[in-house]
Amino acid sequence: MPRPKTKSELIAVNEEKFTDLMDLVSSIPESYLESEFPFEDRNRNIRDVLTHLHEWHLMLEKWYNEGMAGEKPIMPAPGYTWRTLSELNNVIWEKYQTTSLSDAMIKLAESHIKMMQLINEHNNDELYTKKYYPWTKTTSLGTYFIANTSSHYEWAMKKVKRFKKEIKKEEIGN
Repeated sequence: MPRPKTKSELIAVNEEKFTDLMDLVSSIPESYLESEFPFEDRNRNIRDVLTHLHEWHLMLEKWYNEGMAGEKPIMPAPGYTWRTLSELNNVIWEKYQTTSLSDAMIKLAESHIKMMQLINEHNNDELYTKKYYPWTKTTSLGTYFIANTSSHYEWAMKKVKRFKKEIKKEEIGN
């Protein structure tokens, strides 16, 4: 699906990609759901991927709330820059190591709903006009939502699909 250019497209693609991701996770055999990925990756299992998405939703919500209050959000997070994302993502990974997969799924579903609620509060101009809100700098609010929802869901699906492919190879080899 092409990059959304309207509010209705953004809502549709977000719901589609989120549903696709959750369906993909549900398609993993139960005996593998909490297994470590058999490939090198910062995110070592499905829980790690889902909590990563959840935390980025929380960060966007924080930026949004601060920006809409007329403040200048610290992005991506205090003490980090866009160039130090790998360090930030490692901190996110560590934060959720005691979270269960079922809790990760609940947290992600709840934060996805919150993202959709925020999107629904805006019209096309507010979402897609660059510099409409000073805190989004040279881009649009919709770009932030795309990056932290549908595009991020696609990233997550690639990880889970790769894992599923490895599972199939393992099952064939047995």
